Amino acid sequence: MDFNDTPEEAAFRTEAARWLADNQLTAQDTEGLSRLAIAKLWQKRKYDGGWACIGWDEQYGGRGATPIQRVIWGQEEEKYNVPSRFFVIGQGMIAPTIMAWSSPECCDRFLPKLASGEEIWCQLFSEPASGSDLAALRTKAEPEGDEWVINGQKIWTSGAHYSDYGMIVTRTDPTVAKHKGLTAFLVDMKAPGVETRPIKQLTGDSDFNEVYFTDVRVPDGFRLGDVGQGWQVALTTLMNERLAIGGGGSGADVPLAMKIAREVTINDQPAIKDSAVRAKIANFHVLEAGLKYNGYRALSALSRGDLPGPENSIGKLVGAPKLQDIASFCMDLLEEHGALWSDDFESLTGMAQRSYMGAPGLRIAGGTDEIMTNIIAERVLGLPQDPRADKGIPFNEVPTGN
Repeated sequence: MDFNDTPEEAAFRTEAARWLADNQLTAQDTEGLSRLAIAKLWQKRKYDGGWACIGWDEQYGGRGATPIQRVIWGQEEEKYNVPSRFFVIGQGMIAPTIMAWSSPECCDRFLPKLASGEEIWCQLFSEPASGSDLAALRTKAEPEGDEWVINGQKIWTSGAHYSDYGMIVTRTDPTVAKHKGLTAFLVDMKAPGVETRPIKQLTGDSDFNEVYFTDVRVPDGFRLGDVGQGWQVALTTLMNERLAIGGGGSGADVPLAMKIAREVTINDQPAIKDSAVRAKIANFHVLEAGLKYNGYRALSALSRGDLPGPENSIGKLVGAPKLQDIASFCMDLLEEHGALWSDDFESLTGMAQRSYMGAPGLRIAGGTDEIMTNIIAERVLGLPQDPRADKGIPFNEVPTGN
């Protein structure tokens, strides 16, 4: 494992760092703007400078950068406090799917505006009745001339309330096995018949939504892949989703636990001096270090021009529970103070509370712990698949509890 840049990588890092330093957003640039407006401003500035979605082809707004160059750019950009989460789904998950499954006309229409931040996307997969079994979805699309008419409901759709377009997977043939009767489309989130209802979270935020589709018309040109190829299209998106979300998201970490342990007391002395507290924090540090250096394996592989191996699959499975465990530990340290809600999310108490209430969702987003364990068992270790009672049965003949 070589953590050092090659001469070419070092030169690219210098170029990226110089551009970021010269073009960073100032307080004057962002005064009075929302986080979304700031994110769009920064994305457009990167796009105009040739630094947006740098791994994409130039015709779509990129610069044909190598995978390791994309990593270097990300490392340098992280040094600046710029919002980027609004574009993760569209640029990291849906754009690669459009490139792989859509028509050249759709690529030309959507990708440049996606790269520039002009249009934001969401992913319309989960449904109330199917849980983690995506292939059991019931939202249907029926052909009508050169259009499709969509009816149904999606849930847990992150960013739907501010998205311009979405990628949706629908059922187009209920008479075949559930994985074979699906078709994917691109859908205008402002089209007649699309209703978005934000879901209030414990943190007070409404980051995700339930979305209803009533006779929503989508042109056949917005179809991804052939009719019935929706499952293969969805797998492309899911593969990129797990790559984009990495180690399970952001939240409580070892530095936060250390800060709280120095502030609170146990037996009239700082909690950091308690041996049990120190041992707990040391265990968290070992987990974070393991994830960090496991990630470096992927960086080394990319630097050599190789593809990362299956070790990347453990990132979310280990990372998301770690975040939840650290958040719970921080709340334990705060004792009764942690039970008093803090509106100041910049304070130690506020950060711990926000992480504590948001962490369980990280173990669901992008695939539950159980789903991730099955993926590793079946696709990495080659173990037998779980028994499936509905395997090979037409979807409309699968027994339900309704």
